[in-house]
Amino acid sequence: MRASLNRREFLKAAGMATAAVGTARWASAATAEKKPNVLFLAVDDLNDWIGCLGGHPDSKTPHIDRLAKRGVLFANAHCAAPMCNPSRAALMTGIRPSTSGVYANSQPWRPPMKDAVTIPQHFRAHGYRAIGSGKIYHGAFPDPPSWNEYWPSQTKNRPGDPMPPKRPLNGIPNTAHFDWGPIDVQDEGMADWQVADWTRKQLAAKPAQPMFLACGIFRPHLPWYVPQKYFDLFPPEKVTLPKVKKDDLDDVPEIARKIARPGGDHAKVIKTDNWRKAVSGYLASMTFADACIGRVLDALDGGPWPEDTIVVLWGDHGWHLGEKLHWRKFTLWEEATRCPLMIVAPGIAKPGSVCSRPVNLLDIYPTLVELCGLTPNEKLEGRSLVPLLKDPAAKWEAPSLCTYNRGNHSLRGDRWRYTRYHDGSEELYDHGRDEMEWTNLAGESQYDDVKKRMAKWLPKTDAPDVPGRKGGRKARNKKAK
Repeated sequence: MRASLNRREFLKAAGMATAAVGTARWASAATAEKKPNVLFLAVDDLNDWIGCLGGHPDSKTPHIDRLAKRGVLFANAHCAAPMCNPSRAALMTGIRPSTSGVYANSQPWRPPMKDAVTIPQHFRAHGYRAIGSGKIYHGAFPDPPSWNEYWPSQTKNRPGDPMPPKRPLNGIPNTAHFDWGPIDVQDEGMADWQVADWTRKQLAAKPAQPMFLACGIFRPHLPWYVPQKYFDLFPPEKVTLPKVKKDDLDDVPEIARKIARPGGDHAKVIKTDNWRKAVSGYLASMTFADACIGRVLDALDGGPWPEDTIVVLWGDHGWHLGEKLHWRKFTLWEEATRCPLMIVAPGIAKPGSVCSRPVNLLDIYPTLVELCGLTPNEKLEGRSLVPLLKDPAAKWEAPSLCTYNRGNHSLRGDRWRYTRYHDGSEELYDHGRDEMEWTNLAGESQYDDVKKRMAKWLPKTDAPDVPGRKGGRKARNKKAK
């Protein structure tokens, strides 16, 4: 196992990093005669366990790590919502869940935002060809108007994955999706590998117009089925388990305990002796996803436009593997809100820089607009990260806001996390001393000023829930209307 910094040590080290403005060919993408291409990489359910974030001592993500060294790694980045559909809808439109009313996976995002201009639509309006493959939007709600072309199709955004002949593989009764284990298939048989192959072909071409190219990798989303060779890298008896405090939920509000559901997935995993196997499955799936990203990066470097390309890699939210006695996302704690974000902007950012300012995935849209010299979209609720690309230590006042269902919000600053639920209950954590968020300080009067200072960034209104489709994940603990 390699040595790694814990989360607090990593962010402290990152905060001391500074970067000079790049002096390469681009003095500014906004003033360059030729528009840069954009390679837009998404990895589903990828948490902060990747090597460059120092999140897990056993992780093996060499290709994502090498991409981070080429640009700026945002070490304190958070999602707009800890759930696939609302997170991706917010990122792609630049509109917060509390503004749109899209809070859950079951809610179609386009009806309430029929006039919203998505990132690829904005680029298309400025002369770009927008194409993609894999999971960029939530799979149930693709958006054909966003793209000139999509593979395999505008309505089926990713190929099907091979499945084991009998499920579940982990032995947990009555589970099919919440499952992990190796499958008898080569890399080429996996959907993500095929998405990467399609992306590689686009990177080999010489486009007649600037390109916005999206590549969405599905793993490490459940179920964790990848070829055996990736599981072989992580023998269950040797993997490192997350740090867990058995009474961790004793000092959180009742609504938070209901969200965590410690008697659900976590109890099943412990009862069936699956914790180490599950961690092995997540790490194996993460390494498979990294291999797919590596193939795309190799194609970029070997193609005709590596120096003319802005590269963005993001994960849509974090993932719990037992922390807070919880599994999956769907919470407002660090494990669910923190996500990978890195941007390579040749001539703008110093390679290998790390920024510890609290940023949000909503900030990607205005950042790309500024980097590529496009007309601003005045409806965006994020902030351009270009000042931080130029100087990772630049002043950045606003905390990062994450919303889980209607009326539940969490704010992550440089040091503090403040959460307020729709019933008025609160949590407050000091990341300067408590990286695992084990001690809720919200009830101590000495921190009232901290809560007041953070609370001013909470949304002023919470949009009503958009009607959802049957069969999707229902929003729980919704604010009473």
